[in-house]
Order: sequence, then structure tokens, then C-alpha cells
Amino acid sequence: MMMDGSAAGTSNGGSGADGDAARRNNTRMPKYSKFTQQELPACKPILTPKWVVSVFFLVGVVFVPVGVVSLLAAQDVVEIIDRYDHACVPPNMTDNKLAYIKNDTISKECTRILTVTKEMKQPIYVYYQLDNFYQNHRRYVKSRNDAQLRDYKKSNTTTSCDPERFTADGKPIVPCGLIAWSLFNDTYSFTRGKENLTVNKKDISWKSDREHKFAKNVYPSNFQNGALIGGKKLNSSIPLSEQEDLIVWMRTAALPTFRKLYGRIYVDLKANDTITVRLSNNYNTYSFGGKKKLVLSTATWLGGKNDFLGFAYLIVGGLCIFLAFAFTLLYLIKPRLVAFELRSITVK
Repeated sequence: MMMDGSAAGTSNGGSGADGDAARRNNTRMPKYSKFTQQELPACKPILTPKWVVSVFFLVGVVFVPVGVVSLLAAQDVVEIIDRYDHACVPPNMTDNKLAYIKNDTISKECTRILTVTKEMKQPIYVYYQLDNFYQNHRRYVKSRNDAQLRDYKKSNTTTSCDPERFTADGKPIVPCGLIAWSLFNDTYSFTRGKENLTVNKKDISWKSDREHKFAKNVYPSNFQNGALIGGKKLNSSIPLSEQEDLIVWMRTAALPTFRKLYGRIYVDLKANDTITVRLSNNYNTYSFGGKKKLVLSTATWLGGKNDFLGFAYLIVGGLCIFLAFAFTLLYLIKPRLVAFELRSITVK
């Protein structure tokens, strides 16, 4: 009977091992792949002195000419910059500029004389520049509703537009928010002798903004109707997509000193030409110590006047060439014994 039990135990153990083997055989093995087995060919570059010197020298040879060309292009740009916020204040109001700008009975008209120092080829870009104006302030940037601007069905939506959401009688403001409310409202007109220089304000905004961010069937409503007027008023019969001054202003600046395009003049200006500017000094920058400047500028293939890009390329390129020569001298004075080092590593 004991032999029978042992035999039975052996028989059961044998059947269990066979079952495990069968299950292992039935289990699908993963398909062999060089990717899963990490057998793909790899390239690990070794930074030898010759490679390092060559890379630094190549970067320097490329960057220095680019920097020189950028600086030359920037030098071809002609700019006329005129700060007028302090010059347009009446002499008897210079000690109380805030009272001057808030008093509607005092004329804000002002005349400035500009002299062209160098020939300016058309188109001549007209900018207004504001200093110490923080359009990047968090509460200011958030005070708008993009859905209201681009969708007629949501034109009454004023969420996130505090504090300029509704009028005193509860009507929604379109466009709402502090950005639109503080729209720049100084105006400029130019003459050269008896010739009027027309400022073309068409296509001064980004095409993508006009077509996708501001709807053609959304019109200003209840805008600047409160007791406190922030800036320019909008024509309620013109859709937002055609209010290009507003579109330009609504693209907020990242820095406290910025320029925004006012228009273009398609007339060539000669050296020593005298330009008479008649402007309306309406925008209040006196309450926060800001500055207002009128800028006339030409442009090149690189854009407006900007020396930073050229100097950046020159500095980086010069630094790379210096490092290339420094590493070359170091390698000649104290070369690396690569073969000896590899042999030592192999022996160890």
C-alpha cells in the first residue's frame, strides 16, 4: 500500500511538471528586436582637442560676419525720435501736469517741428512709444475676453474683464476689459511745407489677428460710456476686425518701454526737410510718470533699428574664436597623450 502511495505521488508530481512545461511552451515569447534588446548601432562622439577647436573656430567664422552684416543693416535705418509729453504742457501748468491732462477745457493741441537728418526712403513707419507703461502686469493682461472679440454669439460675455465689464446701468461693454479701456488716443498729422503727408493706417495690425481674433460682425457697444474715460473712443458702426488701432493695442507688450505702429507715410523725405507735426496730447501718462515719444523710422531687410542682434553675434563669434586659439595654444604647449592613456586603461 505504501508503494502504491509513493507511486501515486510520483505520478502526480510528474503530471504537474509536465503541465508547467506545457504552459511555458504555450506562452508566446516576445519577438526578437534590436530595439528591445538595445542592440541598435550607436555613435558616441569623443571630444578630442581637434574637434573642439574646429567647432569653436567654425562658429566664430560664421557668427562674426553675420554680426557685421547685421550692424551695417541697422546703421542704414534712419530714426527721428521726439519726446513731446513734457513739451506740450502749457508753461503755467508745468508744476501740475496731472491737472492739465484731466482738464477738458484746456486745449491739448500741440505743434512740434522735426528736422530730417538723413534721407528717408518710403515707407516711413510712424510709431508711438510709451515708457514706464506695464502692459505685462498680470491683472492688466487678464482683463479681456477673447471669446467676446471673435464670436458674435458671445459678444455679451464679459467674464475676466473686471473692472470694465458693465456700464452703470448693467449693460455689457464691448470690447470689455482694462486693455481696451486704456486704448491710446493721441493723434498725429504731418506736413512738409504746404504738402500734407498722409498717414496710411491700413494693415498696421497682424493679419492673423484681424482674421482670427477679431470678428467681422462684432461691433463696439457701450464703450467708454462711463464717468471715467480711459482712452480712445471707438466708432460703433465699424466692426472690431477693422478697428486696427485697437487690434495693435490689444497685442500687449512684454516690456515697460515699447513701440506700437501708428501708420505709414509713403513719401520720400530728403535730408534737412522740416516736418511740422500737429498732435493731440490726450493720453494721460503723467499719473504714473510715463513718457510719450513720436518715432519716425525707415526699415531694412532686417527690420527696424536694433544693434543688439549684431553685437550679440559679434560677441559670441569673437568669444568662440578666442577659445579656439586658447585651446590650440594649450594643446600645443601641453598635448594630451591619448594613445598612452588608452594603453594604460587597457593594461589596468
